[in-house]
Amino acid sequence: MINATEPPSLDASLFGFTLQISDASLLYLFIIVLLLLFSAFASGSESAFFSLKPKDNAALKKDTSQRAKNILKLLAKPQELLATILIFNNFINVGIVILSSFVLNDIFPPNEAFAPIRFIIEVMGITLILLLFGEVIPKIFANRNPLAVSKFAANPLRLISKIPPISWLKLILVRGTNSIQQLGRKSTAIDQNELEQAVALTASEAGSEEEQRILEGIVKFGKTEASQIMTPRVEVEDIEAGLDFTEVLAQIIEIGYSRIPVFENNPDNIIGILYIKDLLHHLEHDAAFNWKQVLRKPYFVPQNKKINDLLQEFRSMKMHLAVVVDEYGGASGIVTLEDILEEIVGDITDEFDDTEIQYAKQSENTYIFEGRTSLNDFLKIIGEKYQQDIELARGEAETLGGLIIETSGRILKNNEYVLIGALKLIVVSSDKKRVKSVKIVIND
Repeated sequence: MINATEPPSLDASLFGFTLQISDASLLYLFIIVLLLLFSAFASGSESAFFSLKPKDNAALKKDTSQRAKNILKLLAKPQELLATILIFNNFINVGIVILSSFVLNDIFPPNEAFAPIRFIIEVMGITLILLLFGEVIPKIFANRNPLAVSKFAANPLRLISKIPPISWLKLILVRGTNSIQQLGRKSTAIDQNELEQAVALTASEAGSEEEQRILEGIVKFGKTEASQIMTPRVEVEDIEAGLDFTEVLAQIIEIGYSRIPVFENNPDNIIGILYIKDLLHHLEHDAAFNWKQVLRKPYFVPQNKKINDLLQEFRSMKMHLAVVVDEYGGASGIVTLEDILEEIVGDITDEFDDTEIQYAKQSENTYIFEGRTSLNDFLKIIGEKYQQDIELARGEAETLGGLIIETSGRILKNNEYVLIGALKLIVVSSDKKRVKSVKIVIND
């Protein structure tokens, strides 16, 4: 017969011990199971929202349902979303631990006989249950079905984020994190070499080779110098200041550019830049017209000018062309706005550009190149695997002819050669000023 003053209980036997589970403990166990479901919901939501792929986001933007709109609103503030999920999950886990202690106190009273069993259940059992059912399984499932889980969790999370004290703690956590980030912002600068390595590591994840090349161009943009992208002076189309107006018009038609450098006495002495549009109002004049009055002042930059700084100066000064000068003040070449942009987006061509690299392939391992061929174009033809050898030998050289001069220390004569790794560079034609053509023999 049960005593009316004793609370109803459930008798059980474990390892020889007779246990009594009260109705209160049974209620606590029911609540613990319910809290485990909430913990699984929170963990799965975190994994789902932050595993959404670009294609999932695109699908959500096209979806007109309220759930999709709620997901986008939550993702618009990722810090607040993460703070809401973490605070909610911590409250749930703390609740599970506290209720578990109440149940254990009821089932296994705190005495020496139950001490080992309590220790095993508290340390291993509860932790294992929380990790397995509250973290691991929900996250694995959510990671495989991020869009479906996100749609299921969107409305509840929107509601949870507005319930005190979670809403208060969320704001405190986000603002505190932002303050810490602002204080430590100066110390978190990323070295450019580290950024290059990061871009290289993500090469397999890039959408295409074109996107990867643009990323690499952006990373290297800040340390590229004007001398590396300029058009050399020997290849610059220019006009002599002593020509009359009729001769100038004839040269303009032949050259075909909209901005042309003008020199006096020798090509090193550039005195101005002729903008063709400035002559449109003077086409009716005869040969005696003083066309030099429309010249614009040239903008000179040193060879080691960084092109990111030069781009900013072009923008502020509303210019498209600069003259690159060496340490003695002589013109080394010209650099244009198009040259700078091509470092990021690649070659920009129009109907007047010759997009083909001029070379001849005599056999599987033998090529003929012009000496003025840029090293970048040269590597595109023979293969990027020779880049390391070229980079070690190039010094300040930007062209194939310059590479030979840099390596040998002089302008080689015909049939003389240099060896760079597996490459044998033989001078086919040269004069006192430059190397005109080069034979490449690959000895792999």
